[in-house]
Amino acid sequence: MKIVYMGTPDFSVGALEALIAAGHEILTVVTQPDRPKGRNKELTVSPVKECAQRHGLSVFQPQKIKAAESVAYLKTLQADIYIVAAFGQMLSQEVLDIPRYGCVNIHASLLPQYRGAAPIQQVLLDGRTETGITIMQMDVGCDTGDILLQEKLKITEDDTAGTLFEKMSSLGAELIVKTLPLIEAGTIVPVRQDNSLSSSTSKVSKEMGHIQWKMSAQGLVRLIRAMSPWPSAYTRLNGKILKIWKAEATDSAKNGEPGSIAEVTAESLSVYTGKGQLRLQEVQLEGKRRMCISEFLRGNQLVPGQKFDT
Repeated sequence: MKIVYMGTPDFSVGALEALIAAGHEILTVVTQPDRPKGRNKELTVSPVKECAQRHGLSVFQPQKIKAAESVAYLKTLQADIYIVAAFGQMLSQEVLDIPRYGCVNIHASLLPQYRGAAPIQQVLLDGRTETGITIMQMDVGCDTGDILLQEKLKITEDDTAGTLFEKMSSLGAELIVKTLPLIEAGTIVPVRQDNSLSSSTSKVSKEMGHIQWKMSAQGLVRLIRAMSPWPSAYTRLNGKILKIWKAEATDSAKNGEPGSIAEVTAESLSVYTGKGQLRLQEVQLEGKRRMCISEFLRGNQLVPGQKFDT
């Protein structure tokens, strides 16, 4: 099929690679404009643009995909279908109507649950044990179109947002390649979403990673997993940011002020929370590298009752 591919982050790269490998013709790759990044604010290309350039593909980076000049350009391409995966801009009905088979989205949840910008992080925050990929026929709503194909994915206890992104990217790539021949043959049966079962997610912000010690230990474990690798779950110790990359909840009946250290040994550090204790396993102090808690404690003397800054 003749495809216009729209995507921006790492999540979108796997599907683009899979479509190329499957022999589809990528007419152009649409991605967000280059953005300033880092302390020097150097313009940085998106992962999808980098992939497209590696394959010698045309790249289109509109400020607004709905703009008249963008629509006019897309119409000249005469694509069979647009495939969208975390592009970052909403498509107008005018754009949706251009390709022969419409626009298809690769969404990282089992719709109608977890519509919106951060389904992968939210399933972890909610403590879910299962998620999946939905291939959806797009309409003008936010992830409200008809479901074309779905596949479930088990969430393991060790999964973080980072590991789930990788798994979901691979699954999305497999599923979109499987879906296209069914669309072309006309054998796929769209299923309308049940809006009464829907839920929505919001974009992740840096502030979401700030640890509130009044949360339960189980809730904090979910937060740590959901915020890894960005923005990370973090607190402060002696005025410096301490990122917590891995931890486990304990069912200790002993209670104390949330955010204060419950127990310190040469190999472990436990902190009181709103319910239970959080045993830290891997941390990173501002200006230092990530390290296991025993290594961290060898260079930092902490005592029971000492508090993490709020």
